Amino acid sequence: MPVLNRIAEYADDMRDWRRWLHRNPELGFDLPKTAAFVAGKLREFGVDEVHEGIAQSGLVGVVQGQGAGPCIGLRADMDALPIDEATGADHASETPGKMHACGHDGHTTMLLGAARYLAETRNFKGRVALIFQPAEEYGGGGEVMVREGIMDRFGIAQVYGLHNAPQYDRGAFHTNPGALMAAVDEFQIVVRGKGGHAAYPHECADPLAAAAAMIQAIHSIPARNQKPTQDLVIAVCQLHCGTANNVIADRAVLSGTVRSFEASVRDMAFRRLAEIAQGVAAAMGVTAEIEFDEGYPATINDPGATAFAAEVAREIAGDANVHTDAEVEMGAEDFSYMLNARPGCYLFLGQGGGPYCHHPAYDFNDEIAPVGASFFARLVECAQPVR
Repeated sequence: MPVLNRIAEYADDMRDWRRWLHRNPELGFDLPKTAAFVAGKLREFGVDEVHEGIAQSGLVGVVQGQGAGPCIGLRADMDALPIDEATGADHASETPGKMHACGHDGHTTMLLGAARYLAETRNFKGRVALIFQPAEEYGGGGEVMVREGIMDRFGIAQVYGLHNAPQYDRGAFHTNPGALMAAVDEFQIVVRGKGGHAAYPHECADPLAAAAAMIQAIHSIPARNQKPTQDLVIAVCQLHCGTANNVIADRAVLSGTVRSFEASVRDMAFRRLAEIAQGVAAAMGVTAEIEFDEGYPATINDPGATAFAAEVAREIAGDANVHTDAEVEMGAEDFSYMLNARPGCYLFLGQGGGPYCHHPAYDFNDEIAPVGASFFARLVECAQPVR
């Protein structure tokens, strides 16, 4: 089965929705125009319930099918990024410093397309919860929506999400039945020493030299403390120290990120970071304070839900365009909180080239919106058939 005919009929409408969203990007949890646009469309489509103000600007729309049955959740993220757009498109951002550089305008559009179809046809049992989430890029809106109780409030039994992927062929689905995207955590080490004149280093305790030694040791953790078959990335991405070329500073700050999939690996990385910071500090006569900021957990698909999602995707895209052996991504995604709460699957939908996500010249490919909307719609119809 290709793109659903009814959804194909309003592909032009979907393009218009997406480009309105693209021209009006908003950040984080503060999405008043975006949320109002989505709520207005859901009511226009005849969605039975529209619940606003979840996680500040998130929404859940509910469509009732034919008779009693379970509730399936479909999720789209809505927020943009703090980037100046460089696409040159007619529908480019009208807000300087903000743009939809990750395709969340497209994700929202695909779920709106599915909402319109499902509200028209209602060819399923039970209910569908249409989850429009803020703050995926920063703030963990997925975690907040789960914490505010959407899974229990709407009786969601399973949950699914899509993300566009410029690196894959247009209309092709990629996923795997397990860990798909990494957990992301951050660390900061403050090194304190004794500053002074650079001509007299023996009278100082140089925090910059200690920080440099820490960086070298930290980057050895994945190579020397981790099994080669387990994935781990540790990157020191910032080092701030000093104000002049002839002054040894009294303080240095270094910070970075940890990407992992298993809790034991994450714990080991935290332990070794602390040991290295304290050990190097002691050896070089300075002190070190380390702080960890635990971020999004790993995105781990449920095997059964993944097999089901792949079968649905094959109806839409054909066998050759559905791949269930996707390589793990070291990027992170806060849909992980929803997958921790309920079984489900996260998939990538190829858009056939172009600049990668988070690039100022990136733009969502409107041609894949009917594909994603059809996939969402068929997920519901196949998961909760009327007969």
